Amino acid sequence: MRTMSIALVALLVLCVGCKVGPTYRVPAVMAPPAFTEQPPQSSIGSKDWAAAAPEDAWAKGRWWEVFHDPELNALEQQVDVNNQTLKSSVARFRQARAFVRENRSSRFPTISAGVTIARDRESLNQGVAPPDNEAGYGNFDLGASASWEPDLWGRIRDLVASSVQNAQASAADLENARLSLHAELALDLFDLRSLDNERKILEDSVVAYQKALDLTQNRYNGGAVNRSEVEEARTQLEATSAQAVDVTDLRTQDQDAIAVLTGQPPEGFSIAYKTGSLAPVVTPAGVPSALLERRPDIAAAERRVASANSQVGLAHAAFYPQVLLSAAVGLEGTSITNWFNWPSRLWAVGPSAAQTLFDAGRRRAVLDQSTASYDALVADYRENVLTAFRQVEDNLASLRILEDEAARQQRAVASARASEELSLNRYKGGLVTYLEVVTVQSIRLQNERVAVDIDRRRMEASVLLIRALGGGWDANSLPQPGAITSTK
Repeated sequence: MRTMSIALVALLVLCVGCKVGPTYRVPAVMAPPAFTEQPPQSSIGSKDWAAAAPEDAWAKGRWWEVFHDPELNALEQQVDVNNQTLKSSVARFRQARAFVRENRSSRFPTISAGVTIARDRESLNQGVAPPDNEAGYGNFDLGASASWEPDLWGRIRDLVASSVQNAQASAADLENARLSLHAELALDLFDLRSLDNERKILEDSVVAYQKALDLTQNRYNGGAVNRSEVEEARTQLEATSAQAVDVTDLRTQDQDAIAVLTGQPPEGFSIAYKTGSLAPVVTPAGVPSALLERRPDIAAAERRVASANSQVGLAHAAFYPQVLLSAAVGLEGTSITNWFNWPSRLWAVGPSAAQTLFDAGRRRAVLDQSTASYDALVADYRENVLTAFRQVEDNLASLRILEDEAARQQRAVASARASEELSLNRYKGGLVTYLEVVTVQSIRLQNERVAVDIDRRRMEASVLLIRALGGGWDANSLPQPGAITSTK
């Protein structure tokens, strides 16, 4: 008997090392050797290029500091503290960690204990006549039991691995949410600053148009022009004033969005008006293969592929017997006087095994589902990688093209301003009608607003490039299994 027990234990120990699921390998992707687009040469050679990529700031994730904007820095710090979306992501990561600890407990025996004190009386009218115990009898039980499932086929290992990998994906989701929220705040603030610049242009134009209206009114009073020119000047003034009001409404929306991102109610929250040039930052893109380690969304997708692979292993393990080792010890008596006597002892120990013989294809269907889920997540992972490559290329291209467009647009603005000045002088000299002045003033205003919008788009492309590159995050930052199972 002892020999059989030793042999059984040895067999179990040997089988615990078995694993029937597939071995996981990171899905292969096609990464080009380099990005087609390169940062604009004027930016690379400029004085600001070195300051645009401080490695110490990137390593700590404070990528927004490359813009050297104190107000942006102050607002970004509030996102990590107050943003409710980020707090929700943190809570989901904590939930995933707790689920890992729940599954990890399956590796260890389950031990329970209980005590029962009762007075029983059996019915005299049952099928088998009990002894005459009209007064009943005592039932005193004190016992403990333990059960443990040896991980013969790697089922528990796959279960724990799947939950760990899901927790790591949740951690990457948290970092991706953090990156997206910080980028959204930067985009909103730079859009707000662009609107401030646009409003300044419109307000300056309103002042200029008011002077032009006064001039036209005086000339009308002197009989030099007809009434239609006065109305043309007034129409232009009022239309430009209305556009300034519309810009104010758009600015309010950006301001309210920033309030919510920083966890504050829009009521009472304000950002001071500030005008000035917007300086985009061009960030070194590196090589495409490094992007796989720098994007938290790619890391999350890869960890979900790994989890799906573990789920396939779980589905395979269902085809093998489930073995359970159990033991129980205790004391049972009929009264308090004999409850703790040596003859009241009891114990039981032994293994049990169960194997499904027929389930009408249920296990096969579960395996097919797990395999299909794995294949779908592999495709999603590769699609995420391709999307990441595209986003980097798009924003590098935008920065290069918009830099050239901005230079051309500035020349157009200078020409429009010169044309406006010439037309006003010709009008004052009575050489042209006010219709010509209105036309060139509209052209000048339109070109100035286009120049401001190009600057906004350059800032947007700069922020989006940083986000596309991962914002200084690295896959090595993912929590390891030991850190996930820790309760700290």
